[in-house]
Amino acid sequence: MTQNQPPGAPRARIPGPQQPPPSYPRIRVGLWKQFLGIGLTLWTLTAIITYATKSATPVPTLILLGSFLVPVVFALWAYERHGRDLGVNLILGCFLTGGTLGVVGASVMEYQLPRPSLWMYAGTGLIEEAVKLGALMYVLRRHTRIRGPRAGLVLGATLGFGFAALESAGNAFDAAVSLQGVDLRTLLETEILRGVLTPFGHGLWTAVTGAALLAYRRPDGHFRFTAPVLGTCLGVSLLHALRDSTHGIALWLVARLGRAGLDRTAFGAGRPGHPSGGQDHLFALFWVGGLFLVALAGVAWARSLARRDPTWRNTP
Repeated sequence: MTQNQPPGAPRARIPGPQQPPPSYPRIRVGLWKQFLGIGLTLWTLTAIITYATKSATPVPTLILLGSFLVPVVFALWAYERHGRDLGVNLILGCFLTGGTLGVVGASVMEYQLPRPSLWMYAGTGLIEEAVKLGALMYVLRRHTRIRGPRAGLVLGATLGFGFAALESAGNAFDAAVSLQGVDLRTLLETEILRGVLTPFGHGLWTAVTGAALLAYRRPDGHFRFTAPVLGTCLGVSLLHALRDSTHGIALWLVARLGRAGLDRTAFGAGRPGHPSGGQDHLFALFWVGGLFLVALAGVAWARSLARRDPTWRNTP
């Protein structure tokens, strides 16, 4: 009985402990499927209108939709399946802030690389993976509770997809602009190709390095550059360099098998030429086969890291 309460009066109900409201908005399950369907429809409609009207006005919309669609869809999928306890704010921070810092930092550092040369691919892979890892550390510097391989896989993949979206937009713009105006066919080919390769590129590589980084993070939040972390970064950089150089390697193999000699321009900047005659099918086999092997290695690496974390299958 509380003070000043008359005898026989019903006891006042004392409220129990209340759950604090969530500090971030919730995303319903299955949103990535809806986003994918709507995005594909809008991109296809924009491409048809651009082709029919021959107008350059829808081109920026076409570039942005095509560049961000697949990265955003996979970031949403990773969040829904394995990262709902991390929070939307952190996911957005990795995708936007981390992706922007990665692209800008890599662009500044890659400017000094020799072109054309084999070192361009090795240097590009090492610089971009190191810059993305640094961007992930910057975003997570104040989130000391974020540790473990699962968090590293999800947040690393999200940052990598943000990097991939911005990089794809730049490449699509370069492909679209020509001396004759807007090259719509090259633009569409570039966006389709990069959209197919996006799940097996930056998002996958940064997921692997992020898992290694957060697996060895100290309880006080400090990052540790242990031998496994550095080795993972070097290994992922090698996969990156191999993926970038598969086109040139395929040309080199075709030239060697055809006894046409080694064409050093195969490893040059930009898009090297294709072989002529009956060598087209052999070149396509080597190129696609190389891309598949690199993608398979990255997927197997990420799956092995996920299986080692007991919380991977028990996420909210």
